[in-house]
Amino acid sequence: MSSNARHQRPTAPLSFYRSYASAISFRSIHIFRKVPELRTYRKELRRHGQTVGLVPTMGALHAGHLSLVRKAATENSHVFVTIYVNPTQFGVNEDLDSYPKTWDADMAMLRQLDAELADSPTKGRIAAVFAPTTKVMYPTLPPSSEIPGKGSFVIITPLGTVLEGASRPVFFRGVATVCMKLFNIVAPEKVYFGQKDVQQTVVIRRMVEDFHLDTKVKICQTEREPDGLAMSSRNVYLGARRRKVGTVLSQALRAAEDQFCAGKRSRADILWAANDTAFRKRAEQEDLPPAKRALFDVDYISLADPDTLEEVETVDDTKGAVLSGAIKMMPLEDADVKGGEDCGLGDGKIAVRLIDNIILLPIGHRERE
Repeated sequence: MSSNARHQRPTAPLSFYRSYASAISFRSIHIFRKVPELRTYRKELRRHGQTVGLVPTMGALHAGHLSLVRKAATENSHVFVTIYVNPTQFGVNEDLDSYPKTWDADMAMLRQLDAELADSPTKGRIAAVFAPTTKVMYPTLPPSSEIPGKGSFVIITPLGTVLEGASRPVFFRGVATVCMKLFNIVAPEKVYFGQKDVQQTVVIRRMVEDFHLDTKVKICQTEREPDGLAMSSRNVYLGARRRKVGTVLSQALRAAEDQFCAGKRSRADILWAANDTAFRKRAEQEDLPPAKRALFDVDYISLADPDTLEEVETVDDTKGAVLSGAIKMMPLEDADVKGGEDCGLGDGKIAVRLIDNIILLPIGHRERE
């Protein structure tokens, strides 16, 4: 076998690709809206020995999402991306209607990335985008965001009830439910999530293990802006003023990490630095006039067990821990939109929840996949 042949990704017979010309070619990405057509295509891929890596998203794609797609392309012959804003993970009073919807921009980004992947024979390609309607995803009953709510749900407790789940009680019920649906529909060999949503990764791992799902969960590092802000689809709401202050979360977590790296292991010794950083920034903003400040509330700063997410009093060096936090950037009190201030999407009127985390690794142990 020639060197070039060894590095080429597996290909199905030409007749297969011709028969599915409407679904995929080497220069196109097919868009599936319904389940039967996607499943038919997926079965053909499996029959010809092709592998699928799934990247679930709610759209409003950014560099963090694209990094997941790139990772999936290095490990699979075909990448499926889902774009679906899942209503069941939004609470009754949360920002479902205002969640950014950027379909044209999303598809342009994916096509550009796929063109880049085409130039690398060692990588897979973006084969399909699954963009269903809510009726497709929830075929029998309208989705419910109430507690307890009516419908068919996947509930992972107690993992889904702490941290983010304490503030957003239906969030992980919705996440686990939609991921179970997507995994069943696509049947991927591997699924890819970002480390930024650390609790989500723990919940999904637990769901895959407990329900014996035939897929491998791959967690990729958090992509950050140059100022340290974790990339998120919601960052478009921040604007310049809140964006600058919002970096306090990553700064607070890094301050706590410094304590750990300095040999501290008790909860008090580690978290005081994070709390102090957040408190000082909050006090600094309160001293400014409304036209200059960006107020925020700290929801939580946590030091938790990496498997259960239960709070720990002392970090076990054989297990490590998860440092995480959430803040809520409040709406701007005095947004000077007419004066040309960059107030972000929604003109600074939409509160923005920011989450972030740092993994404190076990001593002498490499980061888990």
